[in-house]
Amino acid sequence: METKNNHCVILAGGTGARLWPISTTQKPKQFLDLLDIGKTLIQLAYQRASRIFPKENIWIVTLNKYKDLTQEQLPTLPEENILTEPFQRNTASSIAYASHKIYHTTGEANIVFTPSDHMITDEFRFHDELHNALDFVTQNDVILTIGVKPTRSETEYGYVQVDHAIKYKTISNLFQVKTFTEKPSKEMAQVFVESGEFYWNSGIYITNTKSILEGFSKYLPDIHNLFLSGRHNMCTENEPYFIRKVYAECPNISIDYGIMEKANNVYTLISDIGWSDLGSWNSFHENFEKDEYDNVLNGEMTLTYKTSDSIIHLPKNRRAIIQGLDNYIVVETKDILLVCKKDNEHLIRQFNTDLKLLEEQKEEIF
Repeated sequence: METKNNHCVILAGGTGARLWPISTTQKPKQFLDLLDIGKTLIQLAYQRASRIFPKENIWIVTLNKYKDLTQEQLPTLPEENILTEPFQRNTASSIAYASHKIYHTTGEANIVFTPSDHMITDEFRFHDELHNALDFVTQNDVILTIGVKPTRSETEYGYVQVDHAIKYKTISNLFQVKTFTEKPSKEMAQVFVESGEFYWNSGIYITNTKSILEGFSKYLPDIHNLFLSGRHNMCTENEPYFIRKVYAECPNISIDYGIMEKANNVYTLISDIGWSDLGSWNSFHENFEKDEYDNVLNGEMTLTYKTSDSIIHLPKNRRAIIQGLDNYIVVETKDILLVCKKDNEHLIRQFNTDLKLLEEQKEEIF
């Protein structure tokens, strides 16, 4: 497989709000060693990419305030390959920026867009799937995603519906997508899982510059035209000023809502690559080792009594006794303690906001 015309874009601008309080706006989850293996999630994503792509073809899109963290954790990545965003505007603007940059730099190319904060345990299969996908998008003007068989009715993921009767002739696990639904209701997600026709969208997209830019032109013309109007500023000293102007006018929309739900040239590779986005405490619970009572325990000096189906994530030197909890999240950092029901983890963003408001009120009083 030719590699000089294949690029990988790692999306690393998120703040990981659903994993608060260990993930913060100062240091979000992609820059944390959540797996406790001596490497952060963004380092693992870069490592996976570097086994297929030359480092000059690997790009990071992140917020300005995370550039130093990115350089610190990825010292071999060329600095010019870190595309910094002045504001958080969701994945559509991030993908548009990278697509226009790559097209301006190299012309027609194939691109893999991958989140920086996901876990993939079967890297050999993942690499095989990427090779197949890149070959496919080289010959076809499509947008390809990797689909994963769902294990629960998750409302924070996107779902792709496929027609199992229609397969691509040379790749047995490749199907055209019938519908794409982003973050359905709990009831709808349950229907999707029970039908057997729906798969989680991993958020990993494989396409070519022609297809993705045509998608923006057709479905998100406001964003496309903003970048197109000043693309000559790319790779010049004016690029930061141009990007700041573009992002000030960009709508806040994801690639999923903006293009994937509308496009008719979407395909998916159904594959078990050991994928999880580690985006919530429930996914954290699902993917980590549990004790005999289905608890995920992080602290080294934690004793539990009549406690089950819970997450206890404490500093390693913290001594703790937890008694009588079922289906709870207990997380302590150096300055925050969170205790809430696992079923209510969707409220964590609101908890964080409420705490910030309380802190502001206290500061005004004193």
